[in-house]
Amino acid sequence: MPPLSNDQILPLSREHVFWTWAAQAKVNPIPVGRAKGVYFWDTEGKRYLDFNSMTMCVNIGHGDGRVIEAMKSQLDELPYAAPGMATRIRAEASRLVAEISPASALTKVLFTLGGADANENAIKLARAYTGRHKVLTRYRSYHGATAGAMAATGDPRRQMWEPLLMPGVVHFLDPYRYRSTFHRATPDVSEAEFAQDYLNHLEEIITYEGPETIAAVLMESVTGTNGIIIPPEGYMQGVRRLCDKYGIVMIADEVMSGFGRTGKWFAVDHWDVVPDMMTMAKGLTSAYAPLGAVAMKPEIAATFDHTVFEGGLTYTAHPVSLAAAVANINVMREDKLVEHAASLGPVLNRMLKDLGESHPSVGEVRNIGLFGILELIRDRKTKEPMAPWNGSSPEMTALRKYCLDHGLFLYTHWHTVLVIPPLVITEEQLREGFAVLDKALEITDGAVK
Repeated sequence: MPPLSNDQILPLSREHVFWTWAAQAKVNPIPVGRAKGVYFWDTEGKRYLDFNSMTMCVNIGHGDGRVIEAMKSQLDELPYAAPGMATRIRAEASRLVAEISPASALTKVLFTLGGADANENAIKLARAYTGRHKVLTRYRSYHGATAGAMAATGDPRRQMWEPLLMPGVVHFLDPYRYRSTFHRATPDVSEAEFAQDYLNHLEEIITYEGPETIAAVLMESVTGTNGIIIPPEGYMQGVRRLCDKYGIVMIADEVMSGFGRTGKWFAVDHWDVVPDMMTMAKGLTSAYAPLGAVAMKPEIAATFDHTVFEGGLTYTAHPVSLAAAVANINVMREDKLVEHAASLGPVLNRMLKDLGESHPSVGEVRNIGLFGILELIRDRKTKEPMAPWNGSSPEMTALRKYCLDHGLFLYTHWHTVLVIPPLVITEEQLREGFAVLDKALEITDGAVK
């Protein structure tokens, strides 16, 4: 059968593909033909600047030949091995992940297929290690779309599937300064007091739920799609102390914030915190192949020294995915992409602030490294969002359409615009995208009261 022509792709996709995260009758996908660096092209040759790293995952940029060649070489050497077998590439990948983990302390690595099952496996391990069953996660969180990970998720994506999800999850509030529940009357509270108030809230929840029942606190180190919420100084250290105080396992979800995204290998490194377990995916291979992982302290792994760990899937530790991970980490080191993201962090911050100063519809901007967001509002005094909770608005829809029409691919979530480009992006390319975004924000400015 000959390969499909470009004009066959959309009709056949609409006929046969069942789309995720979409109402099937409303899907209007971009037919992607190729990608390189920070750009991709549709099948008609239109170029897009990728301001979202596709799905917040192509950290090293598109089409890096070093990763592609490593995957080809692995196919020639050994395309597949059963999960119970040892391979050269598995040994190498696990060593590298342990080596770059916080303080190189998470020395045991369980490879998974992606971020969702990494989080589910971390929960299983924490429950087995502690003999407890409850897991605490935050409301503004997303941990994956499988039944256990969706239960751990705090945002509305879990609600459609309730109550038939994993039991034992309790949610608590994020330290979200711009819309703080605790500080509406005292917005100028110091960062230390702000952090402590949210730590007190967490400890109160622990007390009410019974510390002896709580296996783990699972948190995105920096909240991802729900707001790029950067924890205040002292918060992550405080969570670490609470977990130590009550014998609770601290799990850092670094699926989106890991692998250089924030200007460190992992976001927790900004606060010199070593979690008991850390989950990862996305930037682990920069999406050149599907792979996730749970890195853990050896004492957690030792729970199963003489007890069978009942878990694993057919494609666990797939050699080709592991080859992508090894090559990806080596590319990041060779090209100093973590350092590059750190150096561009202040540049992105200035660009975001410039938009905020120029456009009345921008209520707040935040970033850490190349992990940024604009919160769009209708009224700066009341902070009324440009779109409702768990919804959109004509203005947000029009803003995104303008960007796409002008070759800028980005992600909008409710009333926010996320800026999460590949780490290889240059200052000039950032400015290229911001020039489009500057014009697009004129649409939302028109809705400001």
